Amino acid sequence: MKKIIVLIIFALSWTVTSAQEKEDSSKEGWQKSGKISFLFNQSAFNNWVAGGENNIAGNLGLNYDFNYLKDDITWDNKILASYGLTKSKNSEFEKKTDDRFEFNSIIGKKAKGYWFYSGFLNFQTQFSKGYVYGKDENGKETRAEFTNFISPAYLSFGPGMLWKKSDNLKFNVAPASAKFTFVDRNFTLPNDAYFGVEEGKSTRFELGFNTSAYAKFNLMENVAMENILNLYSNYLEEPQNIDLDYTMNIVMKINKYLSTDFTFQTIYDDNAFEGFQIREVLGVAINYEF
Repeated sequence: MKKIIVLIIFALSWTVTSAQEKEDSSKEGWQKSGKISFLFNQSAFNNWVAGGENNIAGNLGLNYDFNYLKDDITWDNKILASYGLTKSKNSEFEKKTDDRFEFNSIIGKKAKGYWFYSGFLNFQTQFSKGYVYGKDENGKETRAEFTNFISPAYLSFGPGMLWKKSDNLKFNVAPASAKFTFVDRNFTLPNDAYFGVEEGKSTRFELGFNTSAYAKFNLMENVAMENILNLYSNYLEEPQNIDLDYTMNIVMKINKYLSTDFTFQTIYDDNAFEGFQIREVLGVAINYEF
C-alpha cells in the first residue's frame, strides 16, 4: 500500500515539475468550462475459433469546472459525473462499467506567494443500483443489490492550506477533516461489513488528515493528461490504513468532436473492500465542449 502511494506521489511530482513553467493568466470573475463525452466500445465475433464474447458498451461523462477569482480570494469548483453500461451476449443482465457523481469545492484566501488559507468540501456517490453477481446451483447467473443512490455517499470537509500555481496545478492539505459515510440502513451487515457503518445505523463519522492534488498538462501536441489524487487517514481508527483514490485521464484529440480517451482509476478503502479496486476504460469518444 505505501509503495503504491509513493509511486503515485512521485508521478504527480514529475507532473508538477513538468508544468512549472506554465503560469496561469487567470482573469477575475467566473471562469467556466466543461465537456460532455460519449465513449463507445463494441466487439463482435462470428465463427471465431480463438473464442470471444459479443458485447457492446457505452459511457456518458461530464467534466465541468466553474472557478472564481477576485482580489485575494479564489474559489474552485469541479463536477465529475459518469455513467456506463455494457451488454454481453452470454449475460442475462446489463452491467455497469462506470457510475460516479463527485463534487469538489475549495475556497482560499491568499496567505503568501502561492499559498492560501483554505476550506474544502467533497461529496461522492453513485446514480443507480449496483449488484454483486454470482451463479445459482443450476449455473444460472444471479445478482444481489449491494449499493444505490446515496448508499454509500461520502461527505468530507475541513480547513487547511492550499498551494495553487494555476487552475491546472494545485494541492490542498487539511489536517483536521470531518468525513461522513451515509448508507441505507437496510443494507448494513454485522461486524461493520457495509462500508464501515455498523448494523442498524445509517452514518459513520471520521476525523482525519485529508490531502488532495490536481495536475493537468499536455504530454505532447493534442495529448492531455489529467491527474486527480485524494488521500485520507482516519485518526479515530487505524490511521495507518490510508484511503486512496487516484484517477488518470488521458485524452488524445483527433479533432474538435472526436478523441481517444483512456481512464485509469484505483481506489483503496478497507471499509469497502480488502484490496485495491481498479478500473480501466479505453475507447473512442464523441465530445461536446462548452
